[in-house]
Amino acid sequence: MKKSRLMIFAILVLAGILITQLNQIPNLDKQLGQAKATLKQAKTSQEQSQTIASSPQSQQDHVSDSTKRVTSFVQTFSNQPTSSYYDTLKGIATEKVINELIQTFAPSVTFSDKAHYEVPMVAIRNAWGSDLEYLVVAKSDAQSVAYTITYDTDEKQITDMSRLTLKGAFDNEK
Repeated sequence: MKKSRLMIFAILVLAGILITQLNQIPNLDKQLGQAKATLKQAKTSQEQSQTIASSPQSQQDHVSDSTKRVTSFVQTFSNQPTSSYYDTLKGIATEKVINELIQTFAPSVTFSDKAHYEVPMVAIRNAWGSDLEYLVVAKSDAQSVAYTITYDTDEKQITDMSRLTLKGAFDNEK
């Protein structure tokens, strides 16, 4: 009798442990999925780093070409009327950026026929990955304007930009 009770007790304990383990399978599957996603992201990041580190001249050429495109973009929209933005900036910038320029930036900046804007400063804020971030200053005799510009090297287009306030050496607005 004692042996049968002990046997039943042992079976119940083992059944309880088995049920507990079976209930944890979905959580373990979820953790496995998260670990696989993290591993995939780490491998992608490592591949990008290895590509950049293994071919610095290629990365430098890539950044140099992007910098020229961003400089050209700022000179183009700074020295033309807003009515021609759709035609001249198509393919250089996304439609979102062109609309922002027309609706937000252009009215707040004086782009007259007499003012000619130069781009004395183009600085890279972030050169890692497929999106390069630039800090650009456009300067005329009357005012200076600074922008942060995001350039997507895969799409070869300006994907985002915002205007900054200037303080100090470039601040010649009266």
